[in-house]
Amino acid sequence: MRVLLIGGGGREHAIAEAVARSLNNPELFAAMSKKNPGIARLCKDFLLKKETDPEVVNYAIKNKIELAIIGPEAPLAAGIPDLLLRAGIPVVGPRRLAAQIEFDKAWTRDFMKKHGISGCPDFKVFRKGESGTDEFIDEIGGVVIKPAGLTGGKGVRVMGDHFGIEGAKAYAKEVLKNDDVVIEERLIGEEFTVQAFVDGENLSFAPAVQDHKRAFDGDMGPNTGGMGSYNDSGDILPFMKESDYNDAKKIMCETVRAIKKETHVAYQGILYGQFMATAKGISVIEFNARFGDPEAMNVLPLLENDFLEVCLNIVNGTLGNINVKFKKQATVCKYAVPAGYPDDPVKDSIVEIGNMKESLLFYSSVYEKDNKIYTTGSRALAVLGISDTIGDAEKKAQAGLSGLKGMLHSRRDIGTDELIMKRKQHMKELRAN
Repeated sequence: MRVLLIGGGGREHAIAEAVARSLNNPELFAAMSKKNPGIARLCKDFLLKKETDPEVVNYAIKNKIELAIIGPEAPLAAGIPDLLLRAGIPVVGPRRLAAQIEFDKAWTRDFMKKHGISGCPDFKVFRKGESGTDEFIDEIGGVVIKPAGLTGGKGVRVMGDHFGIEGAKAYAKEVLKNDDVVIEERLIGEEFTVQAFVDGENLSFAPAVQDHKRAFDGDMGPNTGGMGSYNDSGDILPFMKESDYNDAKKIMCETVRAIKKETHVAYQGILYGQFMATAKGISVIEFNARFGDPEAMNVLPLLENDFLEVCLNIVNGTLGNINVKFKKQATVCKYAVPAGYPDDPVKDSIVEIGNMKESLLFYSSVYEKDNKIYTTGSRALAVLGISDTIGDAEKKAQAGLSGLKGMLHSRRDIGTDELIMKRKQHMKELRAN
């Protein structure tokens, strides 16, 4: 089976590895803006092209691709799945109308309100150039400011974390010069993510994962695309209640049904729900229309089914006919990023890869030249530990990181007992109050 993977980051390397494990004898092709060495080694052929370039579709036609899998958000926003479907190529990745759930935050909040989807916080959408943000911020108090468009996970600013009330007002005005803005109540609690395979009607859910956005240990420093993540050996994380996970699944099912109602397009692909567990239950932070990065690295290696079989059931609308299962194991993923990341990252520096011990390695934003690996300035390499407990998985990930040499930085605390106890204590206190 001839499969095209679109995207060239760590998430896509995890997808490529899952495709390569298939018993369907896949021939893997890829379209990526830079040569990801991990993906390239698994490919029969690859195209070095921006993932949003329509040339990707011509490449798929020329190579008689039978299934396309979209990794990142940019090709979804550019409507690449629509073009592929028009060419008769089935796609794991929603059409542009359905993918709005990720790339237009203003549309998403209005859509949630219109369809009465649970977990929607208080919010207001302000259109580019509109006034009145100061008054709304005064009325709500603690707020989050979200540019409506795609910002690579770095445009959202939280009052109290990034600035005070005057800073929030100034940032809202700054965003409104170029984009619509969503201003919503700040949620207090613990974040978690649930990812699901979706065939338009049926959803198959992966275990909950927690990502760590802050650059440095102790949740300090600027926000990043994600410094690492972990999951437990069951479906829920140590600070969660079973009802948090069940409510998240219910919200995602409601959302898929409502997308069909709103857009007349069936949502087929991956749906990523990011939630906040609060004292009052769970709220939706955002949706993404693809796997998370790094969260894909946590769940795909645990998938017991043949990944391509799952993909074929997604595009055929038959996901309800199979039982999607994940191994009951814990994972810890830690990113090695260039020194100075995210504000002033070192670029084009050599990374040496030594003994990775019992960990898995995923290549992300690196490139290969003359048999050497170089950083690009974004997250470079992800290391994954898998074990029966989070603590043991963390030790494997940390041991694997020691096999990387170069001008790199990583968080040491992700998945440690200390950080997990902190999360559990935080939720315990919130629920008690």
